[in-house]
Amino acid sequence: MKSFDYIVGASAVSVGFAAYLTYFIGIPATTGTLVIVATLWPLILMLLNLKGIPEASWTNNLLVALKILALLTFIIVGASALLAGGNYSNYHPFFPQGFSGVMSGAAIIFFAFIGFNTIAVMAEEVKDPGKNVPRAILFAFAVCTLIYISVSIVAVGVVNWQLLGTSSAPLEFALKTVTDNIFILQFVAISALFATTSVIMASIMGGSRALFAMARQGVLPKVLSTISRQSVPVFTILLCGIIISGIVLVTGGNLDWLASLFNFGTLLTFFFINLSLLKLRKTMPDIKRSFKVPLYPYTPVFAMISCIVLAFYLNANAVITACFFLAVGIAVYYLNKKGRPSFNIH
Repeated sequence: MKSFDYIVGASAVSVGFAAYLTYFIGIPATTGTLVIVATLWPLILMLLNLKGIPEASWTNNLLVALKILALLTFIIVGASALLAGGNYSNYHPFFPQGFSGVMSGAAIIFFAFIGFNTIAVMAEEVKDPGKNVPRAILFAFAVCTLIYISVSIVAVGVVNWQLLGTSSAPLEFALKTVTDNIFILQFVAISALFATTSVIMASIMGGSRALFAMARQGVLPKVLSTISRQSVPVFTILLCGIIISGIVLVTGGNLDWLASLFNFGTLLTFFFINLSLLKLRKTMPDIKRSFKVPLYPYTPVFAMISCIVLAFYLNANAVITACFFLAVGIAVYYLNKKGRPSFNIH
């Protein structure tokens, strides 16, 4: 399911990249144009991933740095104008769609929280992963949550939420109401391209490593565990890039459908991750753990309940499709296992 999350998520973000690109260069955002751009861009980033982890990581780090700088610029400029104006009417009512609206929004925005487990997937290529991986996950989560909340507060504060929802470039739209500085506006606008590109890059990196690990364990065909001269899992990178583009083509770039499909897979993955935590604490109580989840067992139990509740607010057709892909994945696993009777997972 983890590789499924990466691949479908990258397909959805590719459509978002295409929408931002057409807006930025000023061409009509027709369905055909969006699909073409969203299909080609993952293939280009796939080729960059094939060059090796240093090149891919350096590029991704640069994109993330530019993205964070742009978001901080938005927060500072927008918050300054909001505080100076003293008009907070856009916050009333605070829950205009009620509890159901909040839950529906939470189910869709869950999309934003998938990237953190990419850090764990890359553990083999990290120095002292026992210490650095948990620290990186917690640090990234804290920073991203703070930025997410700050951007949301500022955006809704300066522009009515209904108007904000009609814009194809909401942050630039909100910023235009408080500044006419062309350099700030253009930088924040183009940062959306940085943001979506970095997500696709990270998804290809994480998804390919997840498939590689499964192939190395014998869960998937052994050929997928092949390493290139650049020390990257060449076939899984190719597979991820091609499938990401293929999904965009097959779905016609339907972003709402892709987001719900992706979120269901993510919620299901997180449900089983927390279930695994409960099982491992019970079956392997004495194993050395460099990091322990606080407030155990309440934290994983609450997380599992949250995943189940949020899943009810997703698109029903997307959920059915996700279950179909899950069934296909289970079938592939057992067929491959049947072909390798001597293999045992330890």
